[in-house]
Amino acid sequence: MNRRISAVAVTAAMAGGLLFTALPAQAATASVGRQSMAAGHVITVDINKLRQQSAELKAKAARLDHEGEHAAADRARAQARALDKRIKQLQDAEENA
Repeated sequence: MNRRISAVAVTAAMAGGLLFTALPAQAATASVGRQSMAAGHVITVDINKLRQQSAELKAKAARLDHEGEHAAADRARAQARALDKRIKQLQDAEENA
C-alpha cells in the first residue's frame, strides 16, 4: 500500500511538472501569434501559383490512376481539393475586404 501511494504521488508530481513547464511555452507562442495579427502584418499569396500546384496534383492523380495506384491518386486529389478550397477562401476574402 505504501509503495502504491508513493508511486501515485511521484506520477502526479511528474505530470504536474510537465504541465508547469509546457504551459508557459504554449502561452508565449499564442501571445506572439496575437501580437503579429494585432500589428497588422500582411500576408501575400500567389493565387496563380496555387492554381498551378492544384493542376499539377490533378495531373499526378490522373497518372497514378492510370498506373493503378488508386490510393495515392486519391491522396493527390484530396490535396488538390484542399488547394482549390483555399483558393476559393482567398478569393472570397479579397472580394469581401
